[in-house]
Amino acid sequence: MTARPGRLVFVSGTATEIGKTWIAAAVLRQLRDAGMRVAARKPAQSFEPGTRLTDADVLAAAAGETPEDVCPAQRWYARALAPPMAAEVLGAPRFTVRDLLDELLWPGDLDVGLVEGAGGPRSPLAADGDNVALARAIVPDMVLLVADAGLGTINAVRMSVDAFAGLPVTVVLNRFADGDPLHRANRDWLAEGDGFDVVIGADAAASRIKE
Repeated sequence: MTARPGRLVFVSGTATEIGKTWIAAAVLRQLRDAGMRVAARKPAQSFEPGTRLTDADVLAAAAGETPEDVCPAQRWYARALAPPMAAEVLGAPRFTVRDLLDELLWPGDLDVGLVEGAGGPRSPLAADGDNVALARAIVPDMVLLVADAGLGTINAVRMSVDAFAGLPVTVVLNRFADGDPLHRANRDWLAEGDGFDVVIGADAAASRIKE
């Protein structure tokens, strides 16, 4: 890993299809609009063959980079499996957390560097480690944990925060509807009952990063 950004943020979801890439991209746009120099990294990505826009494409557009800046070309795996599983199916070389760290390159004089994982906290990200392992290796200033707002949220958030124990976690509730009593109750339980740092949506997440 090259010179550390001024603020290093790791983005995880409580599960797949939770909207973490959408939140991450929106956060990057907010920070850029505020005049901050940002970059995004997706150490490894897997996707359905024929996918028009991968996570790296979406993050690159938001950060003003190329998709290959965001995710090295050798870490694109066209199979809808966890990256190390996709690599095995495709006959690609095995890779480790150390390999991903060595490939995590940043431009100089960066205000915020955002690293997005793949899947939930314990989803395999390399042959020898998961998203939590990579997050612990990079020692981020903040973990943005993207969660749904509806049924199952409290359990998913608690389990995910436990997985990242020792790292500073901000919970970002996605698809939150203030008019939905369940969404409000989940937010209040997590923030007031559990004492978690909880924000609603990408704007609030970007504000947290800027603090």
